Amino acid sequence: MVMEVIHVTLAIVAGTLLAIVFALRILVIMERRVARMELHIERLATSILQEEKLIEKRVGIKKKVTKKKK
Repeated sequence: MVMEVIHVTLAIVAGTLLAIVFALRILVIMERRVARMELHIERLATSILQEEKLIEKRVGIKKKVTKKKK
């Protein structure tokens, strides 16, 4: 009787630990995916900014300088 309770308790503890490890694994995978998405968005934004600068240079648009009010 006592050994059965110990085995059940150990099985519950082991199952809980495995569930925690699995959840952490999923979190790491999701974090890597988000990091890759952020990297792609950053590259896309950089290329768009470069194209905008090139277009402004070709069209001849200069950036406006705003003066600070006192």
